[in-house]
This record gives sequence, C-alpha cells and structure tokens, in this order.
Amino acid sequence: MTDNSRHSCRLCGAVLSRTFVDLGVTPLANSYLDESDLAKGETFYPLRVFVCDDCFLVQLPVHAAPETIFDEYAYFSSYSDSWVEHARRYVEATVERFGLDESSRVVEIASNDGYLLRFFVDRGITATGIEPSANVAAAAAAHGIPTIVDFFGKGLADRIVDEQGRANLVVGNNVLAHVPDLHDFVEGVHALLAPDGVVTMEFPHLLRLMAEKQFDTIYHEHFSYLSLLAVERLFGEHGLRLFDLDELSTHGGSLRIYACLADADRDGESDSLAAVRLAEHEAALDRSTGYDGFEQAVRQVKGDLLSFLLDAKREGKSIVGYGAAAKGNTLLNYCGIRSDFLDYVVDRSPHKQGCFLPGTHLKVLPPDEIRRTRPDLILVLSWNLADEIAEQMRDVRDWGCRLVVPIPEVRVLD
Repeated sequence: MTDNSRHSCRLCGAVLSRTFVDLGVTPLANSYLDESDLAKGETFYPLRVFVCDDCFLVQLPVHAAPETIFDEYAYFSSYSDSWVEHARRYVEATVERFGLDESSRVVEIASNDGYLLRFFVDRGITATGIEPSANVAAAAAAHGIPTIVDFFGKGLADRIVDEQGRANLVVGNNVLAHVPDLHDFVEGVHALLAPDGVVTMEFPHLLRLMAEKQFDTIYHEHFSYLSLLAVERLFGEHGLRLFDLDELSTHGGSLRIYACLADADRDGESDSLAAVRLAEHEAALDRSTGYDGFEQAVRQVKGDLLSFLLDAKREGKSIVGYGAAAKGNTLLNYCGIRSDFLDYVVDRSPHKQGCFLPGTHLKVLPPDEIRRTRPDLILVLSWNLADEIAEQMRDVRDWGCRLVVPIPEVRVLD
C-alpha cells in the first residue's frame, strides 16, 4: 500500500511510501480528560505507520509535537510493582558488572518519577535524571532524585558535561521510541559518555511486536518501532558500538542493548547480538517483504476480540477494563470499544483515577470498584502486566469473574 503524502525517514532521509499498518485516527493516547472536557471536541490524529524501504526503520510521522504529548504526563512508573523490581535487578546487575561505586556518575534519560535512579542513590552513586514532564519530574525530586526538566539532545548533553562531567553509565529505558530526532538524541549520548562509559537502552523489539500482533503498542508518542538492525545503524553513525544485548520479557518482548564509544577498549561483541541479528534476518526484517501481512493480522485480532465481547454481552455478562494505559487506548479506539461493551476501567494510579479515557470517554476508577460491582469479565488492557494484575485481583474468582487478555489472541485466564 502506498501513500501520496510525503514523509521522510527519520533515520536515513528516504521518502516513505510503504504502509506497515493503518490504525485509523485516534486522540493522543495519554490525553486523559476531565469531566468538563467531555462536552468539547477532541483532536484525532492519523495513526498510520510506515516502514522505510531503504533502512527498514518502522516509524510514525510526527503529527503532534513532543511538547504537546509530554507537557503533563499521566504515566508514573512506580505504580507498577513488577517494573520497579525490574529496575532494582537492573541496578544490582549493572553495578556489579561495570564496577560502579561512589566515584561513578549515572544519568538516566526519561527518568520518570525516579523509580530506577533511587536504587543508585541508595548505594551512594551520584545520579541525575532527565525528564521532560514537569509533573513527573516533581515526584522524582520529592524523593531526592536530582532531575533536569528538559528534552534530551546534543545541546543538553553538552551542558551537563560542562556542569557535571561525563557519565560512566547512561540509561534509557523505553525512551528511544519516543524521540522524533534520533540523530540529535544519539549524538547527545555520545557527547555525554565517558571514554570508558557504557550506555544501556531498553526498547520493545519490533520482532516481538510483529510476532505477537502487539498493534496496541502503537500510539503517537511512539515515533519509532525498533529492530536491532535499525538501532545498530543509528548508533554506528554516531560513533557508538554495541557489544552486548539482553532479550527481556518486559513490554511483550524487549531488547536491552549495551554500547560504548566505538574506539573504547572493551571486549568484542557477545553471541547474543549475533543471535538476534540472525533472528531478524530469518524474519526478513532486512527486506521489504518481511513487513507484509501485519495489517491483516491486526484486523484478525480486532475481529476476534469484538466477536468475543459481542457474545459475552449477548449472554448478559458485565465487562470492565483493567489498566488505563496508552496501549489500551489504542486498542479501544481502533476496535471501537466504548461504554456499549465496558462499564468502566480501573487503574492503580491515583493520577488517572477520576479521569476519562481519550476517545472512548470511559471513566477510570480505583481497582476496588471491581470488588464493589462484581463484573463477570475483566478485559486486561495492560496485558504486559497480566501476571501482576491477576495476582492483585486473585479474589475475583470467588464470584466467578475471569480475566481476559486480548493480545496476541483472546484468552481467558484460569
């Protein structure tokens, strides 16, 4: 499928013409509404994703400025117990592997509410966060995490080096996909890194997104959908060399890459890098044909989910949603699931409770509302946290309620 409008690839500059998937038009996934907003119009933006035929970066054109998306952010990492534990284990392993101590300096890009840096600070390691959303950065500062409220790029990196010195470790978890100017961002990482320093970046792996039909991880704050192929090219163009990689289960399947300056005195690359390169080659991610068929698979997921919900409603079952997450907003808007299917949505974050979801206008309530109303089914919108949610809500089985996970296909949890 082709598109007559002209968009340029943010990695190589080529004109984009091949559609990866078209999810219609949706509001910004994190633009939660107050009750007073419900009578007003909402802005809907195209959610059409392209793949570059030259470098194979999968990407969404910028329809809304980052300042609009991240000005007042609704996601606070600390409200996911499993994500905080993931961060704790990362810090423990990284400190040991790279010999970090009180003389080291750590910088995290997109540090959110300080959920990760607090574990470095607890060890006496100097840590600085960079977070563009002032409301989230304030939560980090309240817990003693020095945080710069700004977008990261080469200019900010130079300023940090002038004022604080270079970093022994630069961390970026789930931020690379949010960056419209990839080259400025990675050039900033290069400028910030000490000669023997290490950068780690985590991002959802495009290979898993496609295999598991995770279309709901596509929304306007995710400008890029990343393969190892694309990331290695990007880092290499800015004097950074990947030397190791971890495959993670987080966010439906992620990669954590380890990189250093290209001329750093560090061991050669690990076997895991070669293994993922081979897996991407076997999946044809280095060829245009490898991206065909995803849109049809997504339509199948939509049809199956709607059929399940229609059957449940015909049987008189009551259904609610769990997780006022951005991915859930993509799924609900694309599938057209509103109050005709779901009575409400719950979320642990008090920052979302009392708000309404963009587009669908479903109200967000605390999880205890489920115990008060006793629905028959809970649609798990934050499916990446399904195990955590199932444990938190294990008592719902007492009245016969079941949790339903929609991705990659509908399944009812026992």
